[in-house]
Amino acid sequence: MYSEHGKYPIEVCFSPLSWPLYQQDNAVVIVTDIFRATTAMCAAFQNKVKSIIPVAEISESIAYKERGYIVSGERDGKTLDCAEFGNSPFNFMEPRLTGQTVVMNTTNGTQALKMVKGGNNLVGIGAFTNRDAICEWAMAQQRPVIIFCAGWKNRFSMEDTLFAGAAVEYMIERGNGEFHTTCDSAIASADLWNEAKYNPRIYIEKAAHRHRLQKLGLDDILDYSMQLNTNQCVPVMNGDEIVDVNGG
Repeated sequence: MYSEHGKYPIEVCFSPLSWPLYQQDNAVVIVTDIFRATTAMCAAFQNKVKSIIPVAEISESIAYKERGYIVSGERDGKTLDCAEFGNSPFNFMEPRLTGQTVVMNTTNGTQALKMVKGGNNLVGIGAFTNRDAICEWAMAQQRPVIIFCAGWKNRFSMEDTLFAGAAVEYMIERGNGEFHTTCDSAIASADLWNEAKYNPRIYIEKAAHRHRLQKLGLDDILDYSMQLNTNQCVPVMNGDEIVDVNGG
C-alpha cells in the first residue's frame, strides 16, 4: 500500500486531538464516525432528507428546536432531552423526514465536523455504506485527501480506522496512479482493513465501541453499519449544512 508516486497524498488522522498536525487549507477531508453519526447521515440522504445541520453544542440544538426544526441528538448514546430521536441510522429512515432539514448533534461526529469547517477545504461524509461513492467524489476533486476519524472522545476508534483503511485501499487502487501515501497511519489503516475486510462484521466484535453500544442496547445497527456500498449518497458540507451532491 505504501507508494511515493502520484500527485495527491492520502493521510489518515486517527483522533481529533491530532487534527492540528494534519490540517491543511486546500484538501478534501472525509469525516467518518461509523457508530453512528456518519452512517446515520448516509441513511438520512438515502431517505431523501433535504439537508442536515450538524451542531456541537446542546444550546445550539435547543435554539434550533425553538425555531421549529426537527432535532436529533445524543450524548454517550443517550437521546438529548431537546431531541426527537437519537442518531441511529434507523431513526433517519422514517418517511416523515423525506424533504426535511434535520439538526444533528452527536458525541463525536458533529464535534469533528465543527473542527474542519472553514478555510478552503472540501468536507465530505464517509461511511461503509457509501465508501465507493464518497471516494469517487474525493478523487474527482484532485486535491490531497485526509480521512478524519471522529473516534471516541478523542481516542482511537477501530471502526473508524477500518473505514479509513477501506477508503485508502480504494483510492490507491482506483485512482489511476494519481493518489499515493507515505503516511504511517494511512498504511496502518489499510493493513488493518486488509486483515478485516473478508468479514468486517466479525472483526468489529473486538471494538470497544461495539461493546459500549451493546451495554446501552444500541447494537442493533452493527450489521447495517458494516455493509459496503448500500447507497450512493455523497454528503458534503455546504456552508452550515450538509447536502447530498448526488441527490438530484
